[in-house]
Amino acid sequence: MSESPVKAQTTTHHSLAGLRTTLRRLAHRAGLSVETRYRLALSATRVAAPELQAGRPVFLETVPPGPAETDGAGNGDGGGGRGDGDRDGRLTVRLHMPYAPHRPALDGLPLPAERLPGPAVVWRVPAASSVSCGSSTSSASEPGDGPPGLVELLEEELSAAVDRMDALAADHQRLKHELAETNSGVLALYVQLEERDEQLRQAHGRILRQLEDALRPPPVRVPGLELAVHYEPAEKHAPTGGDLYDWFVLPDGTVHITVVDALGHGLTSTRSALNVTHAVRTLALEGHPLDSIVARTDEVLATFDHELMATVQLVRLDPRSGELVLANGSHPPALLVRGDGDTRLLEVRGRGIGFPLPGSERLLRDRLDPGDLLVLYTDGLTESRRDPREGEKRLAKAARRHRHRPIEEIPAAIAEEMHTVILHPDDTVALTVRRADANQGG
Repeated sequence: MSESPVKAQTTTHHSLAGLRTTLRRLAHRAGLSVETRYRLALSATRVAAPELQAGRPVFLETVPPGPAETDGAGNGDGGGGRGDGDRDGRLTVRLHMPYAPHRPALDGLPLPAERLPGPAVVWRVPAASSVSCGSSTSSASEPGDGPPGLVELLEEELSAAVDRMDALAADHQRLKHELAETNSGVLALYVQLEERDEQLRQAHGRILRQLEDALRPPPVRVPGLELAVHYEPAEKHAPTGGDLYDWFVLPDGTVHITVVDALGHGLTSTRSALNVTHAVRTLALEGHPLDSIVARTDEVLATFDHELMATVQLVRLDPRSGELVLANGSHPPALLVRGDGDTRLLEVRGRGIGFPLPGSERLLRDRLDPGDLLVLYTDGLTESRRDPREGEKRLAKAARRHRHRPIEEIPAAIAEEMHTVILHPDDTVALTVRRADANQGG
């Protein structure tokens, strides 16, 4: 007995349950995968639900894979048996809703569908085998006697869904593990980069400290005088700036001290301050009068550093007699602290390097007695709170409080007290000179 030709089948449905059952059996016979089967059933019932719930019938036409035979008469509303079955191994499922008031919505279906003219949609699904589905036009019936039954089909779909869920859970766990390993690697790399950055910062700091030490000469050793200095940059990671000092002994035994504050921060201002200290040292060693050095320095540097602006203070101190001479170019006044605690600002009018009419208007003369303390500084010490006068008063109190400490501790102690509140950070130099007691060595 020869095999029956492949024919289309059209069924009429009045309930969602019947539609689902028919679709599942047809999909099973067509060899669809379990996942495709339940996606098809879900999609078709979602499209048909509004019609069936409204009491209007829907027609399901299926064309099995392989060549379709034309029966001439046409069956059902769907026109089954029209010879348009897929020859490329696809199951064709058409859903007709002739009484629908509008075209069905197809967005978001588990198995995408094609829209046909009128209230009809079609699914073309690749099948695993080409088998005949028979040809009839009938209402949906209960599951037949042949295995597998509806329960078995549903159990198979449930089992496939569980397997799919387990596979997704396993993938999720694997991805979590891979993500954890990736995060661990990123964290390790971040730690390595932080360690490398710290090493670079330390190396950078060492180089800058070496540069700072090269730029800032150690205190001169002179019998009868104690000298110390403290430098504090405005930015910790760039410990060079425009605040510099210089001290040396002249041929006659007098100690010369220069304090400079060049405009700006960083290496550019450092270069400007170095130009000033070098020019002052050269002029002083050549024997130029102290009251002319500020103006002469401006003349020398104006020829090659047109942008230079700096305040400068010059001090000459005879360690034998204690005679003190000051010249000033726009720099904050020196502070003199007597042995009994009395304080006085040594103010001299003048204009700095790069200023109009540069030079010190006069020389201020005084005397440093045994036990007296002289404090020279840049404005970063007294203007951290933006009020120079208030800063000068606080400086006098701090210097008076710390004047009896070892000389090497005094500048830093004064700076620490002055910088308890910093509203305006700036480079700071604090330099102290104390005349030793008459019976004390240098």
